[in-house]
Amino acid sequence: MENQTAVTEFILLGFTDVRWLQILLFVLLLITYVLTLAGNILIISITLVDRHLQTPMYFFLRNVSLLEIGFTSASIPKVLFNVASGCQSISVAGCFAQCLFYLTVGTAEFCLLAAMSFDRYVAVCKPLHYTSIMTGHFCNWLVLASWLIGFGYVLVPLVLLFRLPFCGPNIINHFFCDSAALLKLACTDTRLLGLLHFLLATGSILGTLAITVFSYFKIISVVMRIPSTDERLKAFSTCASHITVVSMAYGSCIFLYVKPMGSSRLDLSKNVAVLNSIVSPLLNPFIYSLRNKQVKEALREALRWITVFSKNPRM
Repeated sequence: MENQTAVTEFILLGFTDVRWLQILLFVLLLITYVLTLAGNILIISITLVDRHLQTPMYFFLRNVSLLEIGFTSASIPKVLFNVASGCQSISVAGCFAQCLFYLTVGTAEFCLLAAMSFDRYVAVCKPLHYTSIMTGHFCNWLVLASWLIGFGYVLVPLVLLFRLPFCGPNIINHFFCDSAALLKLACTDTRLLGLLHFLLATGSILGTLAITVFSYFKIISVVMRIPSTDERLKAFSTCASHITVVSMAYGSCIFLYVKPMGSSRLDLSKNVAVLNSIVSPLLNPFIYSLRNKQVKEALREALRWITVFSKNPRM
């Protein structure tokens, strides 16, 4: 360790060094980011305004959309700035903040997805007790607990990670500060900390997934006993959007984090992270709006009101 200088900033490699590809990437990412913000803000606005959507399920959906905005905003604005300015550096403090926010929001989202699956379980399996169980107070506590768990779960391992000595090289083979890539840069033995990250990631991802799987196992067992085919399809349709979003979120994150550190190439992990942090937040609002009858009706009503108001602003 002698004659080695501590790292004060990291270099994010991003996706490519070819300038015309960088320009194309900037345009695509900017369009994707704007559409992601617009779609999720629209879901938040619709569920706030429409009186038919003042239910626990849409309360959770509104908070998931808020988390999606935070999740994609943790990495994409920095990528856009780096591509536009040609500056690929990020300070150690900035790297810590980005990593902390990204993982906190991601963990909180898994907790909220589990809460949504519990909400569907109560709605389908205990409909007579739904209003007494899923009260506004209880839903608020579930959302608050998701944020607190997300922050508390990742704070300690990240503090331990950034207390490691980084003395060069300082090049991160990623488009944002990812814990797996940072562990490879520390100039000390990181096997114990890597194991801790693996165990915590496994606990948060597979733990919340277990709640979701158990909830849907109970839902399926109840729905399959319904004699009417139409009623069974109606019951399943209330869960279709949530199942689709859960499949996308858990599929990519299990590949990224539920594996021993260093067991896959960072280039491949970087490509999968694009799906996790860019594509999923973009698609989720469309999944909920296209597969949900109540959301589609609320959107049509909002568009009709906007059209009428634009023709007669004095209304």
